[in-house]
Amino acid sequence: MAAIALNRAALGMIGPKVRRPGYDPASVRPGIVHLGLGGFHRAHMARYTHALMELDAGSLGWGIVGAGLLPADRQMRDSLVPQDCLYTLVERDGKAETAAVIGSLAGVVFAGDSPEELLAAIDGAAIRIVSLTVTENGYCLDRATRTLDFNNELIRHDLAAPETPRSAIGVIVEACRRRRDRGAAPFTAMSCDNIQHNGDVLRAAVLALAERRDPALAKWIAEKVPFPNTMVDRITPVTTDEDRNYVERTYGLADRWPVLCEDFTQWVIEDRFVAGRPAWERVGAQFVPDVAPYEIMKLRLLNASHLAVAGLGRLAGLTYIHETMQDPLLHRYMVALMDRETGPTLPEVPGIDLADYKATLVRRFANPAIRDTVERVNTDAPLNMLVVPINARLAMGGGVGLLALALAAWMRRVRGVDESGAPIDVRHPMAAVLREKAEEGGADPAPLFSLTGLFGALGSDARLVEAVRHWLGMLYAEGARQTIGKAAAELRF
Repeated sequence: MAAIALNRAALGMIGPKVRRPGYDPASVRPGIVHLGLGGFHRAHMARYTHALMELDAGSLGWGIVGAGLLPADRQMRDSLVPQDCLYTLVERDGKAETAAVIGSLAGVVFAGDSPEELLAAIDGAAIRIVSLTVTENGYCLDRATRTLDFNNELIRHDLAAPETPRSAIGVIVEACRRRRDRGAAPFTAMSCDNIQHNGDVLRAAVLALAERRDPALAKWIAEKVPFPNTMVDRITPVTTDEDRNYVERTYGLADRWPVLCEDFTQWVIEDRFVAGRPAWERVGAQFVPDVAPYEIMKLRLLNASHLAVAGLGRLAGLTYIHETMQDPLLHRYMVALMDRETGPTLPEVPGIDLADYKATLVRRFANPAIRDTVERVNTDAPLNMLVVPINARLAMGGGVGLLALALAAWMRRVRGVDESGAPIDVRHPMAAVLREKAEEGGADPAPLFSLTGLFGALGSDARLVEAVRHWLGMLYAEGARQTIGKAAAELRF
């Protein structure tokens, strides 16, 4: 039997194994524009909004217009628009899964050629929130100062041609300018990126660009536009052709771009919105006065652990994150890292049982149904996931042997070749410089530590440098497997 091409007209033909929207997707009206329409957003914020729409028809006015800014995003638009912006979401816990058609997208635009359609969408009077998931690189930050980089190619363009912005920061500034000039109400700008204090980072970048462009505009934004911080969490691997074929075989749906993810999800949001918001708390989101404790917990336990086991796993020849948890030594390493080094740096996290949270992380990483690759984690996770907890641990006078092992693996990986001489794909903005410094130093981390834009003053802290030198030398001399085994003995995990 031929698969059903997913669109609104076909919803009535979908079999019982797939949950159809409990509302008419044609009645969804835009209230949010989201910059960076990727798999994570469609598994997370769009999923919460869909669930709310099923619960409350009054929420249908919070539909999401998803926008792509990068050349690669053209394919997302071309895939979803013929499907009436519907897509299949498969949620897996490792033993079972559920599939649902998500209908909360009210439109998809591509701004890679021209931003006018996107800016016109944000101009809509019903748009009250502009959210974004563009990764840390999309904020165009100087890596040393963590402030807006005015030498960034996109930012230079947005200053020279501010009414046709290419960066997410430029889009928000121009959208605010257009609203101010016509006397329209402001919107809330909400980051959903995996960055500590993401709202504060976004606000600082937007104000910096606006100030350089027009101080009066910067003043208007500072007074009118809120930038709530958020903490987001859901493991969502990149969709593959294998995933598309699986959805077609299993559920009878020809979906150009489904999303497969874990069943766990978390969203913590500061309740600062200027023109209303969806009642996401009714479907599991948590609104709090201060998101900082929750984001610190997630970044230092989940993200630091993710990068640590992904780096070592890649050097040891593993492909998937769940394989790292099947390795007894790497499993014990992650537990020890959280219990002995990253966990003790956390502030009190209201309402969270940290022991249960850590145990849940191990179970999530071990979920074989997700097939999240070590390469995706190594590519997506910024080095700060290790640098920040290292700084915190050193500041409290604690040992950093486990974190140093993770950092040594990162330094070995950016050499760009593995132990057999096969290439490692290092997709980092400074990849060429990192490889040069890694080749220069070899077992000596000093050349890499000299990149103060990445490491700050850590290269002058003997406690860390000597520990990294120890493990890096061992990785080069004996390989990842031997190093992990010796680390288990020396560090007692």
